[in-house]
Amino acid sequence: MKVADTISLRRGLDTRMSSLDTDRMPWFNQCRDISRYILTSRGRYFVTPNDTRRGKPKNNRLIDNTGKIAARKCSAGMMTGTANPARPWFKMSMGAKYADNSEVKLWLAEVERRIFEVFDKSNFYTSLATVFTELTGFATACMLIYEDYDDVINCTVLTAGSYYLVVDHRNVVVAVYREFAMTVDQVVNKFGYDACSYQVKNLYDQINHAGRSKEVIIRHAIEPNNERIAGARGLAGMPYRDVYWERGSPQDMILGIRGFHEKPFCSPRWEVVDNYAYGSDCPGMDALGDVISLQTEQKRKSQGIDKMMNPPMVADAQLRNEPASVLPGGVTYLANTNGVGFKPAYLVNPQLGDLKEDIKEVQNRINVAFYTDLWMLLDQMEGVQPRNEMEIQQREGEKLLQLGPVLQRVQSELLNVAIERTYAIMSRYHILPPPPPEIQGKDIEIKYISEFAQAQKAVGTTGIEQFSAFVGNLAASVPGVLDKFNTDEAIDEYGEMLGVSPKIIVPTDKAQAARDARAKQAQQQQAMQNSLAAVQGAQVLSKTDVGGGQNALQKMTGMA
Repeated sequence: MKVADTISLRRGLDTRMSSLDTDRMPWFNQCRDISRYILTSRGRYFVTPNDTRRGKPKNNRLIDNTGKIAARKCSAGMMTGTANPARPWFKMSMGAKYADNSEVKLWLAEVERRIFEVFDKSNFYTSLATVFTELTGFATACMLIYEDYDDVINCTVLTAGSYYLVVDHRNVVVAVYREFAMTVDQVVNKFGYDACSYQVKNLYDQINHAGRSKEVIIRHAIEPNNERIAGARGLAGMPYRDVYWERGSPQDMILGIRGFHEKPFCSPRWEVVDNYAYGSDCPGMDALGDVISLQTEQKRKSQGIDKMMNPPMVADAQLRNEPASVLPGGVTYLANTNGVGFKPAYLVNPQLGDLKEDIKEVQNRINVAFYTDLWMLLDQMEGVQPRNEMEIQQREGEKLLQLGPVLQRVQSELLNVAIERTYAIMSRYHILPPPPPEIQGKDIEIKYISEFAQAQKAVGTTGIEQFSAFVGNLAASVPGVLDKFNTDEAIDEYGEMLGVSPKIIVPTDKAQAARDARAKQAQQQQAMQNSLAAVQGAQVLSKTDVGGGQNALQKMTGMA
């Protein structure tokens, strides 16, 4: 880039990050409290070189860890329910037009298999678990997805307080800016010696490499390429650009710049209010007040028990500097037996029952905020236990209604972006099989078949089962009603809802061909049986004597 262009780019990026800092402040402050009391290992709020706070204890404000454990259950439940690594959780479709095209369905199944293989071998699932932790606690998460030579993709999860988000007019996150620390050695290895500032070079060149472990603050921007030229090659034609620079370095210096063919990050939010870039009203935010209150109540309970078991004492002035014991069986000798002696200053008898009951109520509110009753559905199920798996799915579906909007946002802002980004990278590097000619250039639809998605669709499968049972019962007295029931469509719809592999569902045209072949074979067998019966009948008639020297067959033939 030209020097003038670099200076203009740097000034614009630095100014933009300064303005975004003000916009982020309300969410920033609330996230700091959540990091103090719930997600104690997450959050990065003040980026300074060689920050000594990184090694400090993280749980020193926690007396009761109910909130932390509930957050862990919630993030694990969200992960398992939406993108379980142990089972397929999405499938691809080309729409109803190609629903019966076996070649297209088999190609889509192979694409799905290869994408799942990339997810398994890369750090996608481990990063996704962290994303759900951030989303549950801070209402917002951000994950970068880069191309990787060894694993196809490599993911980096940003923690709360370390990044800024920008949304467009549709309230879609379109840009990410962040600050983070890197050692001098890491900066030189990643961006090259020549791209670094004079200060970094000096630290790198120190005798005995003493300066290479020093840290510098790096700024990073991923944003739409507003200078894009349609059809141009390289960075000029890319829809997104990626810029790194040192904070405080000369305005004419950048560490690196490159482009992306598609958005290289996912930024899901729990709930969105108006056009605010950050999420709101997540379980961590909802439970924060109760979590803080719980610490105070547990502290007061411990203090009450401590004073009750080890109360403050008063003693005669004559006992000053004399041996005294409060141990069981210990003896304290008094010089004046008529004195005050040695006894508790006051007796403490706190009503711990009421305090414990209130603590249980607070803990229960925290668990409700984190949907613990949903994640532990079977363990905490009250009343009559479910009779079968279908009933379990129905109960789970009812509880998932409260998570419906969140799951839709997770699919659109997280999983869709991750799948499309991975598919695009694999396609560019020819890791995917070539598509059938009839679908080249056409859009692929992503459908989710995770546990949550199937639970939400359970109403549909229940409807098919109930309708099938109704038609079957009615057919016992009115056989003609079966003409109103399309069994092929019922099987296809049911399999679609359950996410059944297309390899085990025979296409309708092949199924109809098999039926026609069986019908033709049955007709041939019936004709053969009819012919055999006729021959056998003739033989019987030829052996039947009816008098006059004639048998029954001759008489019938003569009459004819």
